[in-house]
Amino acid sequence: MELKHIRWLISEGENESVEFKKKANHPEKIIREVVAFANTTGGHLFIGVSDDRRIAGLKYPEEEEFVLTKAIHELCRPSIEFEVETREFKDGKKILHYQIKEGQEKPYFAFLKKQHRYGKAYIRLKDRSIQASKEMREFLKERGKYEKPISYEETTSNLFKFLEKNTYITLSQYCEFSGLNKKLASKKLVSLALSGALKIEPREGEDLFVPLQ
Repeated sequence: MELKHIRWLISEGENESVEFKKKANHPEKIIREVVAFANTTGGHLFIGVSDDRRIAGLKYPEEEEFVLTKAIHELCRPSIEFEVETREFKDGKKILHYQIKEGQEKPYFAFLKKQHRYGKAYIRLKDRSIQASKEMREFLKERGKYEKPISYEETTSNLFKFLEKNTYITLSQYCEFSGLNKKLASKKLVSLALSGALKIEPREGEDLFVPLQ
């Protein structure tokens, strides 16, 4: 990638596909951004850039790269594909540019320690990485291999009547008016999202399920 393109990405600020970190001295926190990019559409992680878009630079970029790359390999599962390079600007300041590829084995998880059995999945929401809900994890896992037709039994029909008057529905709202328990309601909403009838919009509280026009 040309340096002018990198400057442009930095000038645009953090967003769904761009994240800044001043240093990589806490890699266990940074890998959630890596996982979020892999679970979404990929992205650019710049080490040596402040949140205010200022290019601070790195004194020892090789050491920073070693620490973070090691963490990505050890603490992200499944393995995430990425490229990393050191970029130097005219004033001599150096930064690291990690280009994270969109994953093909979603969902991806970040682990605090490599011996841990359970990690957390993250997805990108605007300029933040948030923990993926159970429904979003299931959607990521099954998307692309789902061909079941939409079932219009009473609870599903009532759902679409609700959405004729409302722009979205949450899992708790669906449980309340359908009478389904949380497990069944979750399964039905995810099935409808996989079939293309609904879209999941992730939120830090509850995901929103929005009808596709």
